[in-house]
Amino acid sequence: MLIILAFAAFGSIGFARSFAALLWMSTILCAVVGITRRERPFDVIFNHWDETVAYAALSCLVHGFAHSFPA
Repeated sequence: MLIILAFAAFGSIGFARSFAALLWMSTILCAVVGITRRERPFDVIFNHWDETVAYAALSCLVHGFAHSFPA
């Protein structure tokens, strides 16, 4: 998460939009890895699908705040 925050801080489209885009890309990456490794979505242990849901929720939250308070 700190690496994503650091890259978003130097984004040319603004911090909130960069952060939301990077979270969305992390969501897609975790979903692809989960599919590739054939992990079960609702397994007993944490896996990439849990990260996918967490990144998607954070992405939606940041996207909502970015559009609520325009710069």
